[in-house]
Amino acid sequence: MDVDAKTAPDILGSMTDMSAVPNGEFDAVFSSHSIEHLYPHEVPTALAEFRRVLKSTGFALITCPDLQSVCTLVAAGKLTDTAYISPAGPITALDILYGWRKALAQGELHMAHRCGFTQILLTEELKRAGFVAVASKCCESPHFDLWALGYVTLQAEVEVRGMATKLFPK
Repeated sequence: MDVDAKTAPDILGSMTDMSAVPNGEFDAVFSSHSIEHLYPHEVPTALAEFRRVLKSTGFALITCPDLQSVCTLVAAGKLTDTAYISPAGPITALDILYGWRKALAQGELHMAHRCGFTQILLTEELKRAGFVAVASKCCESPHFDLWALGYVTLQAEVEVRGMATKLFPK
């Protein structure tokens, strides 16, 4: 699913309205650098949609920028210094905070970042949305990202930790 028709998604739509997907359809939802494109008031709606489309044994895996680690660059006066090199080119703290400037300059305004997360906030948002078992991890350098895993139903801690170990970057 994607909001951008140019990506030729299987389903064209928004994560805040996944009505094209039936309840309990999927084992997993993977959201990679998408949730930060929502406004803060839309986040609970999107997470509720993720939970709705998951089977009772399902989980959501989310990755997004980690504002806390990015702010270390900002505090060090490195707002426009290259933080890391992506396949698309250099990425700065400014890009991580507000969206990749090159895409925005090309008119892709849906790529703007409208909210942000720390590990604590993303964990709390998942729990408020009804995910009952949540694990999360900050990955500072080189990509300054945050990872979270949320299960629809209660799982043994060893299961959650094991899945997090498999899915989160080292």
